[in-house]
Amino acid sequence: MSNFIISCCSTADVSEEFLASHSIPYINFNYMLDGTWYKDDFGKSHTPRSMYAKMLAGAEATTSQISVGDYVDFLRPFLAGGNDVLHITLSSGISGTYQSALNAASMLKEEFPNQKLYIVDSICASAGYGLLVSKLANLRDEGVSIDEARTWAEAHKREVQSWFFSTDLRFFVKGGRISKTAGMVGGMLHICPIMHIAPDGSLAVKEKVRTKKRAINRVASLMEETCQNGLNYDGELFISHADCLEDARAVAKLLAQTFPKAQPAQIFNIGATIGVHTGPGTVATFWWGMPRED
Repeated sequence: MSNFIISCCSTADVSEEFLASHSIPYINFNYMLDGTWYKDDFGKSHTPRSMYAKMLAGAEATTSQISVGDYVDFLRPFLAGGNDVLHITLSSGISGTYQSALNAASMLKEEFPNQKLYIVDSICASAGYGLLVSKLANLRDEGVSIDEARTWAEAHKREVQSWFFSTDLRFFVKGGRISKTAGMVGGMLHICPIMHIAPDGSLAVKEKVRTKKRAINRVASLMEETCQNGLNYDGELFISHADCLEDARAVAKLLAQTFPKAQPAQIFNIGATIGVHTGPGTVATFWWGMPRED
């Protein structure tokens, strides 16, 4: 096993148990709910259901990226212990946290000139970001060097395919990702927009599908179109959801039937940072595929 640390942020939207089992330390994002700030702490401060209930009742919710100082405090002990560090951040197309991490690394390199500290912009979000981090942890455990892992991440990170659909458009409208008119019409016609993470790491609406069942089926067809090896895909498959576990399980069931060689889907909660912007009813599915295209 290589002797370097891979770390990430809580917005990788896996679970604490998953990160611990892969020896991946993490730093928390922050979110504000009804005037009080909390850590994005895998549902300990608020379960997804309680957070969305407050939001639906009118509580103001917002998020805050990780500061330079917080990154310095998080990363310094690893370097002080003689470890090299590869830190993976949430997509720069969604958050400015990548730049904060770069600024922290610049400060720490002056303090620890003999240690390697690399920052990689995942160009991913939610459990797609987690999928990339999982792969890098596996490479580390197979014995690759920190430089090899960094090079691999930069070369392959856009191969993470990220597809979302939502049955509740209210918070996409509130956040400006969907117009009020489109949201109103979409609600009346039971439209579930199909969204993806674009090559620049931003979230974009790709298609509009009527009914949840058709949206689930479309995810399966998109995976066949974009995944590595088509119906013979045998890689990891991650699903995250915003308080709609049964919908996530329906996606997992269909994908297991369609891609019998794929590793069993791992289902996680969408964390508070991403959930504040999606609201409830969103299912996101992630696999390894061709490099993303617009």
